[in-house]
Amino acid sequence: MLLDASLTSADDPAATARELEDRGYAGVWASEVAQDPFLVLHAAALGTAAVSVGSAIAVAFARSPMTLAYTAYDLQRYSRGRFVLGLGTQIKAHVERRFSMPWSAPAARMREYLGALRAIWASWTDDAPLRFRGEHYRHTLMTPMFTPAVHEWGPPPVHLAAVGPLMTRLAGEAADGLLAHSFTTARYLRERTLPALQEGLDATGRDRSAVQVSLPGFVVTGRDDAERARAADAVRAQIAFYGSTPAYRPVLELHGWGSLGDELHALSTTRDEGRWRAMARLVDDEVLGTFAVVAEPDAVGPALLERYDGLVDRFSVYPGTGVPLDVLDPVVRALA
Repeated sequence: MLLDASLTSADDPAATARELEDRGYAGVWASEVAQDPFLVLHAAALGTAAVSVGSAIAVAFARSPMTLAYTAYDLQRYSRGRFVLGLGTQIKAHVERRFSMPWSAPAARMREYLGALRAIWASWTDDAPLRFRGEHYRHTLMTPMFTPAVHEWGPPPVHLAAVGPLMTRLAGEAADGLLAHSFTTARYLRERTLPALQEGLDATGRDRSAVQVSLPGFVVTGRDDAERARAADAVRAQIAFYGSTPAYRPVLELHGWGSLGDELHALSTTRDEGRWRAMARLVDDEVLGTFAVVAEPDAVGPALLERYDGLVDRFSVYPGTGVPLDVLDPVVRALA
């Protein structure tokens, strides 16, 4: 199991990525939250030599497949074959109201999106005529002036973010990797995610090794009680936030915590300024320990291996939970 790291809003992503590489991380990921992940990853690629650099995630439906094809192809060249294109759908409200783009059944649209990307890349690398016609996307024009030069690394692998069974099966059928959501548990991975992934693999005759599974998971640790308490508070708040979203309710229901989802959702719709603090208090130690590895720094690595080895291929610590890099050095050594 490889250990990755997340690049958040670093002032110098090249230097941050280089430090992470020097510390022994295998890859770095940037998310499309309050930044453009591709600008961050371009800097990270130029500042490093060996780590993989990937988007986890970029919002597919906010972009035309053609626009994204150029960006991803260039980043694969600039990184000398180390780029991973991680895509997600976001939710209807954001796609329509933040990005002002059309929304439709996400799994079906993503299937077409992946087909469009690969048709565009094939027109560049295999000299294939561009004749992609779908329900949502149509790409039928590619002239020599707009065709990028072929480079030795080719198109990047495409990883797909998935929570529900339809998108997870699609990852097994058509993607090179699965980006599991942070709001998951080892039991949900074992009983829901991986069986759905295997259904997709079986449908296309592929082996499990064809799809790399990555998880940005929760970790609560620290050098003293104060650090551990801050980390626990941050993780409780994040679990409460995700748990309030109806789309993630199946994870709670699997553990018999459907009523917790109801309470969290009800609080999330009120105007009381203290609601988020109240939501976090609903995440008790049992829930926290199910979603997060809670351990002393030296014990985090073995605990991660015990919980996730054989379930995921790559693990990264969820960003923004207040765990300093040096506290995670024993984890890097344990998983190296």
